[in-house]
Amino acid sequence: MTNNRTNISNSKERLSLQVKDIGKDTTTIRSLDWDRSRFDIEFGLRNGTTYNSFLIKGEKTALIDTSHLKFESSWIELLSEKVHPNDIDYLIVSHTEPDHSGLIAKLLEINPEIKVFASKVAIKFLENQIHQDFNSKSIKSGDEINLGTNPESRIIHRIEFISAPNLHWPDTIFSYDHGSGILFTCDAFGLHYCSEETFDINAEAIKEDFRFYYDCLMGPNARSVIQAIKRIDNLPQINTIAVGHGPLLKYHLNGWVNNYREWSTAKSKGENYAAICYISQYGFCDRLSQAIAHGIGKTSAQAQLIDLQATDPQELTALIGEANAVIVPTWPSEPQMELKNGIGTLIAALKQKQWIGIYDAFGGNDEPIDVVVNKLNTLGQKEAFKPLRVRQIPDSNTYQYFEEAGTDVGQLLNRKQNIATTKSLDADLNKAIGRVSGGLYVVTASQKDGLKQRSSAMIASWVSQASFEPPGLTVSVAKDRAIEALMQVGDRFVINILQEDNYLHLFRHFLKRFPPGADRFSGVSVLEDIAKGGPVLTDALAFLDCIVKQRLETPDHWIIYAVVENGNVANKQAKTAVHHRRVGSTY
Repeated sequence: MTNNRTNISNSKERLSLQVKDIGKDTTTIRSLDWDRSRFDIEFGLRNGTTYNSFLIKGEKTALIDTSHLKFESSWIELLSEKVHPNDIDYLIVSHTEPDHSGLIAKLLEINPEIKVFASKVAIKFLENQIHQDFNSKSIKSGDEINLGTNPESRIIHRIEFISAPNLHWPDTIFSYDHGSGILFTCDAFGLHYCSEETFDINAEAIKEDFRFYYDCLMGPNARSVIQAIKRIDNLPQINTIAVGHGPLLKYHLNGWVNNYREWSTAKSKGENYAAICYISQYGFCDRLSQAIAHGIGKTSAQAQLIDLQATDPQELTALIGEANAVIVPTWPSEPQMELKNGIGTLIAALKQKQWIGIYDAFGGNDEPIDVVVNKLNTLGQKEAFKPLRVRQIPDSNTYQYFEEAGTDVGQLLNRKQNIATTKSLDADLNKAIGRVSGGLYVVTASQKDGLKQRSSAMIASWVSQASFEPPGLTVSVAKDRAIEALMQVGDRFVINILQEDNYLHLFRHFLKRFPPGADRFSGVSVLEDIAKGGPVLTDALAFLDCIVKQRLETPDHWIIYAVVENGNVANKQAKTAVHHRRVGSTY
C-alpha cells in the first residue's frame, strides 16, 4: 500500500493530495480541502471536505471522476505519477457537479482520445460545461465496460453501471467493479469530512457528519435513495463503497447502508409530498431547490426534487399531478425546446387546490417572477408562500430564507396529520404529561458568513442540566425549528433565562410566527458582544453561552447536549419564569 501526501502551497487555503491503493489494481487520489467551510446549502462545515477520484488498471485503464478546479496546479501532476494521462483509455463521469468534473477539460486537452462514459444527461451537461468536442458514450443501468485482465493480479475488471438519478443531481450514475468488489457512488453515502484517514476506521468520529450530509443532500431525495439501494442490493458482495467526499466506507459498511435505508424509508412514508421543480445548471436552481427541500424534510413531510429539463414527460406529469404542493423556479425567458416542453408539461399537469410556490432561479435571463406567478395561478391553486425573490447572488441568509419557506410548506402538508395525532392521545395520559413543568428560556444563535451574519431564536422550556463536570445541559429542539440548522455539533448558542416578573414581552415576541427570512430580533433590545454563541437579551435574568457536543434524535425533536462555556446573572434576587402546560401534546 502507498500513502503519499503532497502539500500544495496556498496562502488562503490548506490544500493537499493523498494517493492510496484501496483494492486490487485500484488507487484513489483524494484532494483534501481542509478549510472549506461551506458547501451548497450545508452551513458551517466543521471538518472541510475531500474530492475523491479513482484509477482502475486492467488491460485498459479507467479514471472515475477528476477533482475541483482549485487543484489544477497539482492534481494532473500527481495523476501522472501513477499513470500518464495519454495512457488513460476511459473516463467515467459519475456526475458533472464542478467539484468532481472541474479538471475534465484539462485532462481532455492532454489526451483528447479518452472515451467518456456518463449518463445521457451528464454528457449533455458536459457539452455545455467544457465547450469542446469529446468522444463519449451514454450509459444506463445494466450497461458494462470490460477493462480486461490486469497482467499482474490476473483479475478481470468488469465495470457495471447503475443509474442513480437525483443523488443529488439528475445525472448521477454508480459504477461497480466485479473484479475488486468496489462500488463507486460519487455523492451518495459520502460526507464532508477531511482527514488523512482514507477509510471509515473511526465510525464514531464521522457519524454526525454522515447524518448531516444525508439530511442536507440525500434526505430530500429519499424516494430516489430507496430505488438506488434496491439496485445495489442485487449486486454481488460489496467490499468498499468508494465515495466522492470524505473517507471511503469499508469497516462499517453494512451500518452506513442500513442508515440510508432506514432514514429514507422513514422519510418516504405516507402519500403527501411536495414536488420541488428545478432546472439543472441554470442560475442557482440546484442549490435553492435543495434548500427548500431540506426545509420540508425538517418537518418529516416528503419532498420530491424534479428536473424540468431532464425528467421524462410521462413521469413529470405523474409526479406533478399527484403532488399536494408544487414549487416552481423562474425559467429562462427564451428556454430551449427540451426545457420549454418540460414547462408546458408542468403547467398542463397542475391541479386545482394544490399548494403552489414560486422562487427566483437568479439565472440572469429569467422570466420575471410575477409573470411566472400569473401563468401558474390559473387553476385556483393555493399560495404555499409569497414569491421568493432573490435580488443578489445567494448567500447563507438566502438559503436560510428558502429553507424556512420549505419548512412552512412541510407544516402545511402535515397539518391534518398533526391534528389527528393530537386527538388520538389518551386524554388522561395527555394531561398527566402536561404536568411536567419547565422554565422559560429564549435560545439564540448566530453565525458569521464573511461580512454577513445568520441568526435565529426560539422560545424553549425543555432545558435541563445534564452534567456537573464539565457543566453541561440539554435543550430539546423540534426538527422543524429554523434555529436547528445553527445547532449542529461544534456550533455555539445562548440560553437566555427569562425572569418571572419580566418575561411576557419576550415570550409573546418570540412565540409569534415569523415569515421566512424575518429578523427575529427586530424590536428587541440585545447585547451583541457578550457571548460567542449569539445575542444576549437585555431583559434576560441570566445567560449561558454554550457549545454543542452531541445530538440525540427522537421522532420529532433533537436533544442537544452542550457544554456551558460562559454565563452570568443580571439580577441575583429574581427567579426564573416557569412554564405550566395543560396537556402534553403541545408546548
